[in-house]
Amino acid sequence: MRCAGIFGCLVLLTVGFTSLYFRFLPSLTIMDFLPSDYKHKLRPKINLDDTLNFGARPLVQTQTYWKAPVIWEGMFDPNLYDQKHIEGRSSVALTVFAVGRYLDAYLNTFLTSAEQHFMLGLPVTYYVFTDLPDKVPKIQLAPRRSLKVIPVLKQSNWQDISMMRMKSISETIESEIRDHSDHVFCFDVDQEFKGRFGSEALGDSVALVHAHFYKLPRERFTYDRNPKSKAFMETGDFYYHAAIFGGLWENVKNLTDTCYLNIMEDKINGVEALWHDESHLNKYFWTYKPSRLLSPEYCWDQTIGDARDINVTRLIWAPKDYKTLRTK
Repeated sequence: MRCAGIFGCLVLLTVGFTSLYFRFLPSLTIMDFLPSDYKHKLRPKINLDDTLNFGARPLVQTQTYWKAPVIWEGMFDPNLYDQKHIEGRSSVALTVFAVGRYLDAYLNTFLTSAEQHFMLGLPVTYYVFTDLPDKVPKIQLAPRRSLKVIPVLKQSNWQDISMMRMKSISETIESEIRDHSDHVFCFDVDQEFKGRFGSEALGDSVALVHAHFYKLPRERFTYDRNPKSKAFMETGDFYYHAAIFGGLWENVKNLTDTCYLNIMEDKINGVEALWHDESHLNKYFWTYKPSRLLSPEYCWDQTIGDARDINVTRLIWAPKDYKTLRTK
């Protein structure tokens, strides 16, 4: 009788656990039981570029010779992109440096405008790199959006701050971002979001076409022409703006590692690239072609007189007083 009682209890327990298993099974997937590294690798690849309308903007270049799209307003269906990236559980890390007086001048506007326009509907983590962590403003964040402050040392001059961000981004990708976000976007802080900056901008490797150069002939691009520099270029495809770059975390880490090592080699050799990290960024994208280019709509300078191609200003340059901002 005692054995029969024990057997009955075991049957009841089995039935109970089986019932719970089938009750919660629909909400569980294999993804929930895997380490974060494997989750990123097993998520389905989202490719909506076949839906892009490359003929929607006949007056501007919409595709490169290596078949990478150049994203302009009118080429994509924003609702379709958002739906697929939400279904694919895409997540984004945004890095921004706010060092010295740049924090007071720009960070609050940058973050509050990002909350209104950047990757709405997707999980976003802001990584604010600053030498003044106590002064980072408290921003009201939407659900599934968070902010982390990364303290950095103050550099001796603004050129070093600009160059050393590559090392800091790489280290943070390795220590944290890779476990939480699929995509990384890196921004300059002296900018303000004005319109949708959404999931259509996500890609394996993302570069920004510089607003001041997209209509100019290549011979006028300000590449580094010094053969002694690792950033040296005789020619290139586009002139890219270092104010924004991004991609899958693996690719952004490779970019930042490569640029940092080249910058350090130049430093050892007593060389400084013409436009610092931007020169090295252009060399990187000349060697490793980006899979997605963002048009100047994604970072527009309102002092440019001819804005006929700009149907939407998604992000704008903020006015700058370098004499004040770069005072030590």
